[in-house]
Amino acid sequence: MSAGIERVVTSGTFRLDGGSWDVDNNVWLIGDDTEVIVIDPAHDAAAVLNAVGDRRVTAVVCTHGHNDHINAVGEVAAKTSAPVLINQDDEAFWSTVYPERQPDGWLADGDEITVAGTTLRVLSTPGHTWGSVSLYAPELAAVFGGDTLFQGGPGATGRSGSDFPTIIESIRTRLFTLPADTTVHTGHGPTTTIGEEAPNLDDWISRGH
Repeated sequence: MSAGIERVVTSGTFRLDGGSWDVDNNVWLIGDDTEVIVIDPAHDAAAVLNAVGDRRVTAVVCTHGHNDHINAVGEVAAKTSAPVLINQDDEAFWSTVYPERQPDGWLADGDEITVAGTTLRVLSTPGHTWGSVSLYAPELAAVFGGDTLFQGGPGATGRSGSDFPTIIESIRTRLFTLPADTTVHTGHGPTTTIGEEAPNLDDWISRGH
């Protein structure tokens, strides 16, 4: 039996380039009754740990290094003894939140993470940040894309470490090549599917965001 998917919504502040914004974040747990991985623990470590319960956390995985996606990583990792994984191209973002703690491993395109008998494949999807990754789980017909793709368009660009043509290329070549029925579990807001979003790519390019 494949793993299940759980969502925890936490609230806090995203800070970048001197600005700050109040945000709600989706934290994703993938696993079964005995073990889980945690994707992007944000803002409220207690809420994440409560959702984990007494299960073993095999990894804490960061889709990118923005503070609103990693600011609960330290506490969750410390209390679960789980390794923290992130793409090295986001090391600068990581170090602004954790200047004295290195991640336990660097994620690379094609890496595989297995939990509860289910494999998630790392897809390099830069654009929102240079080190953004998505995690594709074929058995679950799901991709965990962080802030790369949302219902209605790509993640934000125009700030440090981001680039609109790059995120469009990531979406076109890495995400829109997945099966149409793949559910996109986003970093903020509602889920969507590849099939719902793919027809809109040219419109996003035309509007420029």
